[in-house]
Amino acid sequence: MSRLSLATLDALKTDVIRPAYDPAGLAIGVVHFGPGAFHRAHQAAYLDAIAAFDPRWGICGVSLHSTGVRDALVPQDGLYTLAILDEEIKYQIIGSMREVLVGPEDIEAVLERLTRDSVGIVSSTVTEKGYCLMPDGALDFAHADIVHDVAHPQTPKSFVGYVVEGLRRRHAKGQKPFVLIPCDNLPKNGHRLKAAVVALAAKHDQALADWIEANLQCPCTMVDSITPATDDALRARVEAATGVADAWPIQREAFTQWVIEEHIHDGGPDWARAGVTLTDNVPAYERAKLRLLNGPHSTLAYVGLHKGYESVSEAMTDAELAGFVRDLMIEDVVPLLEAPKGLDLVAYSEAILKRFRNPAIRHLLSQIAWDGSQKLPIRLLGSLSEALARGADIRRFGVPLAAWIRFVRHKAVTGEAITDPLAAELIALGKMLKDDVSDVQTVLALRAVFPEALASDAKVSAALEVAYADLLAAEKVAA
Repeated sequence: MSRLSLATLDALKTDVIRPAYDPAGLAIGVVHFGPGAFHRAHQAAYLDAIAAFDPRWGICGVSLHSTGVRDALVPQDGLYTLAILDEEIKYQIIGSMREVLVGPEDIEAVLERLTRDSVGIVSSTVTEKGYCLMPDGALDFAHADIVHDVAHPQTPKSFVGYVVEGLRRRHAKGQKPFVLIPCDNLPKNGHRLKAAVVALAAKHDQALADWIEANLQCPCTMVDSITPATDDALRARVEAATGVADAWPIQREAFTQWVIEEHIHDGGPDWARAGVTLTDNVPAYERAKLRLLNGPHSTLAYVGLHKGYESVSEAMTDAELAGFVRDLMIEDVVPLLEAPKGLDLVAYSEAILKRFRNPAIRHLLSQIAWDGSQKLPIRLLGSLSEALARGADIRRFGVPLAAWIRFVRHKAVTGEAITDPLAAELIALGKMLKDDVSDVQTVLALRAVFPEALASDAKVSAALEVAYADLLAAEKVAA
């Protein structure tokens, strides 16, 4: 079986969607940090659509750590297959990824791309932890990569470090800054990233920091599309459907959304023509997505794993669990939100639940459960805090948090790894737990996750203790 590449595009089966342009003719206009599954299913697909009418916005992907994407895509001339899984399954070849660099091996090459006149956009999907921020959103100067970048700014390790050094070089050359577009699930992601960039720049050059503050555009964004991890089953499906082998195809649902804060970018991409929403109220979209999709996703992950399910669609076949998630969304979260203009939050919630049930998507709960210490404060604790302040019923919020505690405990006693920046601390904490309701107070003392105001509130403790006791009782019945 031949491998996907520019030379084998003609070997594709006739129903496979090909690039509507010559991929080799694209200029590098975007440098994207974190070219993993979500980026290649989402932003790269939008830029693929833009490439059909504007060839200036090819992507240079930059991996900060792993060589996997580069090693898979370079032999394929940057091409890969996007499987769009819905009632009708489609296979599309994406050609917008023109090169992939690995930061630790290609530092100067990355910095050269950041200073090219053709590069107008730097974007990122480096996960919440990749921004090296503290819980309050400020740059964490104690983070090992930031410590390095303060000491050695011209050989950066962190994403923020690369941005600062790239901007320093552009400033020195008299170039205008690129537009910086973060695409991770962080509240006010543009504001937080810009503040982090300014803070790091100020460590060495206040004049540079002032120039960045005055000139760098860093719009807030919201992104959405369910993107399960690639596995060998997908590789086999793609090979059978396309007629060529693909080392790293990507899969996602048909639904996709990208909301970008309106900004001035003379000569920039025609985002709207590609289906991007430009708005002056990203926070409303962001909060709706974080709290009505990501929060319920984490709920399904921890409660579903506790009940023995493996995927989102499988967990949604449990009528009790699906009903609980719906009630959490519509009864508890929707009343806390401001609806963006034209968006019905209840209808939006029902559409999300339908997406969760999509049997064509096998989104593993174990994947969604990654990085819980970073995700839970953003996805669930914000809603819990607001509900508490309004005097609303908070009991349902206790359930996913209690399930996360059981998740940590299970990993600790079985010796399984936890994918989380606080993995070592969580494993140590999990080993301390006694499998009774006293565990709740032990975990609430973890300030990296639970702020003092929540941890010390009697109503929060009570809600978690009731939920935790119920989970312990369910375990005894199951045993």
